[in-house]
Amino acid sequence: MNLNTLHRSANALAQSFVAMPSRATPSAKAAQAAATQADPRWAAVVARSAAADGRFWYSVQTTGVYCRPSCAARAPRPENVRFHASCAEAEAAGFRPCQRCRPQQPTALSHHAALVTEACRLIESAAANGAPTLGALAAQVGLSASHLHRIFKQATGLTPKAYAAAQRAQRLRSALGEQPTASVTDAIYGAGYQSSSRFYEQSAQVLGMTPSHYRAGGAAQDIRFAIGQCSLGAILVAQSARGICAILLGDDADTLARDLQDRFAHANLIGGDAAFETLVAQVVAFVEAPGLGLHLPLDVRGTAFQQRVWQALQTIPAGQTASYAEVAQRIGAPTAVRAVAQACAANALAVAIPCHRVVKSDGALSGYRWGVERKRALLTRESATEPAQQRAEKVA
Repeated sequence: MNLNTLHRSANALAQSFVAMPSRATPSAKAAQAAATQADPRWAAVVARSAAADGRFWYSVQTTGVYCRPSCAARAPRPENVRFHASCAEAEAAGFRPCQRCRPQQPTALSHHAALVTEACRLIESAAANGAPTLGALAAQVGLSASHLHRIFKQATGLTPKAYAAAQRAQRLRSALGEQPTASVTDAIYGAGYQSSSRFYEQSAQVLGMTPSHYRAGGAAQDIRFAIGQCSLGAILVAQSARGICAILLGDDADTLARDLQDRFAHANLIGGDAAFETLVAQVVAFVEAPGLGLHLPLDVRGTAFQQRVWQALQTIPAGQTASYAEVAQRIGAPTAVRAVAQACAANALAVAIPCHRVVKSDGALSGYRWGVERKRALLTRESATEPAQQRAEKVA
């Protein structure tokens, strides 16, 4: 090999070294890893969260692919991960779609949501002909009965049977309200109930009163109430024939009275007598010390989903809290976090249905119907008094 050839080889080798990209230094890798781990999206990737699918995508520099958060592939090293707002953004950065999770295709959750929506429409359209059986419903949407039951409850918080019952009750309410001249029996059968006697057994739970009283707007219903004071401000306690139907908190007694009138616009609101004042004293004592419990019947009125949420709230012990996401998990509807929050906001039985014990996932206090400061005061009171009560019970 002559001298010129050697020079050319040396120049080519030098140029190749110049063209090679420089590798990241250990400190740069550590910084990138720390930044990735501090990003809340990284937790979703590690957990392979299907709930995060469609919200963002991530790419892996060492493999050149991008994935959805729920991808079952081995978790990448955080220093090699980059996040993207869309598939197009990831591909523009030079990454190709993962062949395992196929990130550009619709997610399983969106596919399930479409099937559940179709099932809901089928139940609603059945109307007076009777709701389809679970097997028939599953066959129409192309799933097994057990699979449909599972994804339906995950999406709506209700089973198909409970959803059909809620739709039937809604049709009855509409019929009683919109057709005042129609007979109650016609309204019952027109809503899809197969037996009037079976319905009357459930009428208090479905309507909160008899059908004739409901059609009259609750005009014949007597509700006793009284307004007092507690450490949290003004308190209104109301009772129907079924039990305590409202415990309202606020700063102004007149505002609480108007709230009650709006809730029971056609009922006979009767100021409490001396005997009722005794009941109010029991409720106030309970508000001051929730750990003691309220041993009085409640008249709980709400949709089927709201009642499932409220039942779950009543299982949270005094002195403890749960996040909205945890409550959604408990009722079998992990994706219904926002609906859980709305059910908490609709609660009219302060403290008795302890929506104040529901907090954000990071433990922070979020909105409370009667004010965040009251929520904080209740939680502080419960956390301080509950251990003492437990110790007293153990000594006893």
